[in-house]
Amino acid sequence: MAVRSTGKDLLWGAWPQPARGPKPGLSLERIAAAAAGIADADGLAAVSMQRVADEFGATAMSLYRYVPGRNELLDLMTDLTLGPAPQPAEATGWRAALDTWTRRVYAVLWGHPWLIEAFTRPRCVGPNELSWLERAVGALAGTSLTGPERVDAAVVLLGHVHALVRNGASLSSANARAEPAATIASLLREHAADYPALAAAAADGAFSPQDTEGFEFGLRCILDGIDAAITSAT
Repeated sequence: MAVRSTGKDLLWGAWPQPARGPKPGLSLERIAAAAAGIADADGLAAVSMQRVADEFGATAMSLYRYVPGRNELLDLMTDLTLGPAPQPAEATGWRAALDTWTRRVYAVLWGHPWLIEAFTRPRCVGPNELSWLERAVGALAGTSLTGPERVDAAVVLLGHVHALVRNGASLSSANARAEPAATIASLLREHAADYPALAAAAADGAFSPQDTEGFEFGLRCILDGIDAAITSAT
């Protein structure tokens, strides 16, 4: 049996095992997991067929018996790492459901920040990724929002998470976060007359590297906005 030729087939069909050649010692699951481990350690750019093969003491050519190429491998590892969306809790309103959903998305992406880059590349969307979107859109199913508005609400929440994870990943250490924050605070003290609103915000604690309220504030504002949209459409 030949390996299927597209990421869509691999993601949405039964994951086949090659029948030709020696008895296989690998699987798509193991290959995708190894690739994800490389991305966790060194970023998405470090993932190559050869690098993954090295993890198994194999040749890059041996991996092609399972997956057609790097693009398909990235599709597989992205969906595998994201995992299926947890089932929603029983008898919760849309706001509580979306609050929990957003926090879970944030936890997954913060643990694997390379997913942000993976999501922006041309790719085939997998079943796990769609299961997350299904949960968010489903949470709004009983509201007055239209279908497109329910999807848009989920996308806005995802955008909030993506922005915070992307910024946090680029400043992954406490020292890296502290340096630009200290520079901004110093500049605003020196030029407070030119930037009075920013200087006042900085004096109140903005731009602090210890500030962890950005996620909470953004989430609250987005959920309040969704609530207002639901109310106005009723």
